[in-house]
Amino acid sequence: MIPRLVVAGTASGVGKTMLTAGLIGALRRRGLVVQPFKCGPDYIDPGYHSRAAGRACRNLDSWMLGDAQVQAGFARACQGADIAVIEGVMGLFDGAAYDDDRASAAQIARLLGAPVLLVLDISGAARSAAATALGFCRFDPALAPAGFALNFAGSERHATGCAGEITHATGLPVLGWLPRDAGLRVPERHLGLLPAAESTTMDAVLDAACAAVSARFDIDALLRIAGGAAVLPASPPEVLPVASAAAPLLAVARDEAFSFTYPDNLDLIEAAGARLAFFSPVAGERLPAGAAGVYLGGGFPELHAAGLAANSALWQDLRDLHARGAPVLAECGGFMVLTEALVDADGVRHPMAGLIPGSARMTPKLAGLGYRHATALRANLLADAGETLRGHEFHYSIWDVTDASRSAAWQVRGTRAGGPEAAIGHAERGLLASYLHIHLGQRPDLAPRLVGRLRDSAVLRRE
Repeated sequence: MIPRLVVAGTASGVGKTMLTAGLIGALRRRGLVVQPFKCGPDYIDPGYHSRAAGRACRNLDSWMLGDAQVQAGFARACQGADIAVIEGVMGLFDGAAYDDDRASAAQIARLLGAPVLLVLDISGAARSAAATALGFCRFDPALAPAGFALNFAGSERHATGCAGEITHATGLPVLGWLPRDAGLRVPERHLGLLPAAESTTMDAVLDAACAAVSARFDIDALLRIAGGAAVLPASPPEVLPVASAAAPLLAVARDEAFSFTYPDNLDLIEAAGARLAFFSPVAGERLPAGAAGVYLGGGFPELHAAGLAANSALWQDLRDLHARGAPVLAECGGFMVLTEALVDADGVRHPMAGLIPGSARMTPKLAGLGYRHATALRANLLADAGETLRGHEFHYSIWDVTDASRSAAWQVRGTRAGGPEAAIGHAERGLLASYLHIHLGQRPDLAPRLVGRLRDSAVLRRE
């Protein structure tokens, strides 16, 4: 089994992302092929890791997927890699609920038998950093960290002083530290961290992180720790079919506005027998010739609303596709552009495709965040009426519509029993669109169901 390491934190905001990206770069600089992963449904952090590794970062989500599915996805993604580096989510033991660690970095570490490098923010601490480290060792002795990394140190003396006390208290090594340096911080904007694809300075930031980790971390010791990962049960190698020229073609939006799509979803769709063709709505491109359906993922279309509004030819392509009942799958940002208009943060209204009534309007506050149980209100591309899938929402916009229930796709609720429910999204003929991101790996029939609809669409198109 491939050497692997989970980079976890004591909480959100301790600097896991840039430290992880720097470690990926440092390992790559040694000539290793690094497969990056991110725990949970995050789309921003994987962009940095993909850029640092030169290889697509994959999500490991143990709430949307079962244990065996997480392990299988991990093994599939690691083919051809020398080492796997996995960034955690929030704090080490923080998951989907308060009373267990399901969907946490800790659970992923257990599932993958991966050692944990725990990141501590020491910016406002001295000897107390040792107390924090000791608490994490004792909270769950079966998952004690293999070592520690210190972040936001005020000086080398500060870092070495804290490191000495941490090792004295826990008996575990401190494997490196990073300084309090604005050049090692991810650029931010009003919606949080800036996606890697949108930052012209990101390569410089990643190079700086790589140099800092290379200079201040014991990379050889980290490699030994990663190499000591537990042996996992062997799974049979997957033989993925090669799609023939006759296979149905799925057009997939991919550019600065549509960058949030699970790579595993695309793999599973291909494995189910479809061909993929990528296109850029922002660049003014239309649907690829012969497309039997389209997949519009999430992203930040509001930042490119004027350019998208100008691509009227694409909107007509989508209307034609929908008119014949072809599959149109849209998530979050994709859902937004299928409405009649997108109202940006300045209140400017930009006309969109108009396949869905109403408009998507940006809000200054987070409008939706968290895991969702989604029960289909009517048969759609992925589920029959009454079936429940698991998804995730993260958006700063709302859907302004007179009557959302008329063709609502899903009845959703959060992870807490008895929590509020809401009817969301839009399902009509071959169209399924909502703010939900749904991982197709959660059920073996989801990707084949979608590809089956693509085949039907391709046949009708030829006739």
